[in-house]
Amino acid sequence: ISASPPFLGPQTKDNQPSAQESVPAPKANAEAIRFLSDLEEEELQMLLFSETLAMVSDTGEPQGELTVEVQRGKFKDEFGVMLPCLLVHASSHGFMGKMLCGNSLLGHLSWKLHVMEQHSQEFIKFPVLPMERKMSLVKQDDQLARSLIFPEQEVKTEVTFFPGSSTMGFISEAANLVLLRLMAWRQTVPSNARFLALDTEGRLCYCTYQDLGFQKVQVGRQQVEVFIMEQTVHSVKGIPNSCQFYLLSDGHLAKRIQVGSPGYCMITQMPVLREKDEIEPAPVFEKKPLVWEEDLELYSRFVDRKEELRLSHTSYLRQHPEAQALISDFLLFLLLRQPADVVTFAAEYFGPFAKRHPPTPALRSSHRPNPFRSLDPPRPTL
Repeated sequence: ISASPPFLGPQTKDNQPSAQESVPAPKANAEAIRFLSDLEEEELQMLLFSETLAMVSDTGEPQGELTVEVQRGKFKDEFGVMLPCLLVHASSHGFMGKMLCGNSLLGHLSWKLHVMEQHSQEFIKFPVLPMERKMSLVKQDDQLARSLIFPEQEVKTEVTFFPGSSTMGFISEAANLVLLRLMAWRQTVPSNARFLALDTEGRLCYCTYQDLGFQKVQVGRQQVEVFIMEQTVHSVKGIPNSCQFYLLSDGHLAKRIQVGSPGYCMITQMPVLREKDEIEPAPVFEKKPLVWEEDLELYSRFVDRKEELRLSHTSYLRQHPEAQALISDFLLFLLLRQPADVVTFAAEYFGPFAKRHPPTPALRSSHRPNPFRSLDPPRPTL
């Protein structure tokens, strides 16, 4: 699944570096950290699919099968909160010589490809002593806890904690599978980016990707163009481990070659490629003047509505003759007085009809209050 070679068994204390041989922990460079921080959820959603590849020997004989699936998922954090995430599941099984071997991977990733939790297992069914290794990565507060379990050694467990600051730019095995699809989708590899990964001994080391260009490969009965990149895990001890990936334009893996391994993985039939959605510009509609009098339907509605209102008004006035008398009385009074301020005159005329207006006194003053004037007129000065 990853670029690392087959499981080599647990490391003894003699293989561990001494205090004098210890070196500063590796750190990802700014290009790698920036690349991960700029990831968008919308783009990663185009990479959700499953695929199956056949494992083939150098002579072309089938040896097994590799499956990879990336989908949406939910992850329960340490506080019990369900968080949306990317769920990555991969597994392979086959034969190394005549010995059955395989591995499985289950990872939960954030939309920035930060590992939330990951569990992997490798096994080789040796005739005498089968070997198995399990590894877990769990994010705990600001630390990343790595656990190595060797069941054949009386359930021996090794636990290592990596500070959060030292894992910036870290690419887990699950994140690597998504990152490969993303680079194929973009048809580019971040230049000079130096990520972090775990080597075969579970130690932090550098991880780089290299663009190897494009090439035509045969898939079934047709030739397709693939984007080739090489991932290299620069192990703390020993030679670097490299793996070449041949990817289709939408991120499907067409071929995988472990450098130094006699076998490889290859798709047997061409998948349906997903294409990028082209966002068309929003249509522009010109504003046209509406001449409703020339529209027969609108003019007919206008005439019908006008007649409906006329009949309604006539019916209302017929049912309330006092309204007609009140309006006629006001107009007659207005024409007799002919005031300069018609609005104030109307307010004074209709004011007594208001419900909240105080009752009119028996002896009305010629200086009755005006609703449009101050209730307290200025007093004359001596």
